[in-house]
Amino acid sequence: MRILYIDIDSLRADHLGCYGYERNTTPNIDELAGRGVRFAHNYTSDAPCLPSRSALFSVRLGIHNGVVGHGGTAGTPFVEGPSRGFRDRFGTTSWMSTLRSAGYRTATVSTFGERHSAWHWYAGFNDVVNHGTGGMERADEVYPYAEQWLRAHAAEDNWFLHVNFWDPHTPYRTPDDYGNPFADDPAPSWLTQEILDAHRDSFGPHSAREVPGYGPERDPGRWPRTLDEIKTLEDYKFWIDNYDTGIRYADDHVGRLRRLLEELGVSDETLIIVSADHGENQGELNVYGDHQTADAATCRIPLIISGPGVQPGHVDEALHYHLDLPPTLQEFLGGSIPDGWDGRSYAAALHGGRPHGERPYVVISQMAWACQRSVRFDNWLLVRTYDPGLKNFPPVMLFDIDADPHETRDLADAHTAVRDRGLALLEEWHTEQMSASATGVDPLWTVMREGGAFHARTELDAYCDRLRNTGRPEHARRLHAEETARRTAAAP
Repeated sequence: MRILYIDIDSLRADHLGCYGYERNTTPNIDELAGRGVRFAHNYTSDAPCLPSRSALFSVRLGIHNGVVGHGGTAGTPFVEGPSRGFRDRFGTTSWMSTLRSAGYRTATVSTFGERHSAWHWYAGFNDVVNHGTGGMERADEVYPYAEQWLRAHAAEDNWFLHVNFWDPHTPYRTPDDYGNPFADDPAPSWLTQEILDAHRDSFGPHSAREVPGYGPERDPGRWPRTLDEIKTLEDYKFWIDNYDTGIRYADDHVGRLRRLLEELGVSDETLIIVSADHGENQGELNVYGDHQTADAATCRIPLIISGPGVQPGHVDEALHYHLDLPPTLQEFLGGSIPDGWDGRSYAAALHGGRPHGERPYVVISQMAWACQRSVRFDNWLLVRTYDPGLKNFPPVMLFDIDADPHETRDLADAHTAVRDRGLALLEEWHTEQMSASATGVDPLWTVMREGGAFHARTELDAYCDRLRNTGRPEHARRLHAEETARRTAAAP
């Protein structure tokens, strides 16, 4: 079997046509979905980039592998200690190590490992193509490396190629001459002027008043497709147009890869997978153009699998983690699933059936921009916040995701029984995961002891100054008081 895994950074599921989006962002991916299986409720277990890909390629949740953040202790896997063999777990039971042991040539075209110093992530790859631009490259700069590898190896049996496109990740960088394919399309209608006004009256990094981060930090000459603020609904349309343009540009290169496989005569014998590491908040919870929360906007990601042996046009509605993909492929390919993997196979869904042991809920985590754990169950999403990361979040939020997919109405006080059930599920999950932990350490509390969410832990004073200087002194007073109290309580 030949396998092409196309990994599109920051690609949220609901901005693809095959997931119901009104704009024509993904004609090539949509065609793949029609020929294969689309997974409607696929969630990254740990967001954002470094935790997500560490979980997927280790096939272990962040609470088990130790990587839940972008820096500090939680940016590096747990030390195995005396139980470590001559080769560590990444070298023996990671996804790529397992595939290579099964006779596959494994390759990646990606700058991710160097971008995040994720040296563990390279484990099991035969070929590593790192073009050295740290995730700031466009699809047209990535594609030639993938083409070169495929022209050299496509005719061989049993290979796995990972190709990583970054175009939907901020700052949006599609070439100017590509234009705006969505100039005549309205922006998503859920963001009203009333909601935008409330966002502008509030605060937080990457909020409507501080889109680049904590203030006007962008370089307009270098990033003309971005903004410092979202002041009007016209600004929001400009912003969304450029996010969607990045998606369309990546999709164009998905089409180029497919045509290359056809040219090389292996298209019908190649399993093509399209997914992402995480999504992108686009106004949800007052975060614009980043991936800062453990919610559906950030953690629900697309998954399309198309190729030999896959049921065309099937839609799987079950809840899955992104790290359920490796055991699924192992079963689909006739291999064994290593002990210690947290993923569950849904290989039956690839044939149009229902997988055994469906998950009744999934727990999703974020520790880089905020410290949150959330549980997705039935039609609900409950978000538990331990450190808001300088954002305006209460300790518990509850959303009816079916009725309110953009998380505009917090129902925690209105549905206390559902809120309590969600909190109980989080506790149940935590007990189960800690009972299977090799270290007995919950990395959430490591992050909290080290100062909280990595990207926010040193920004309090400067951001409070920003709030005062932009007419929001009441928010500065409240934020400073709350953060000082929280950090004092969390100090060892």
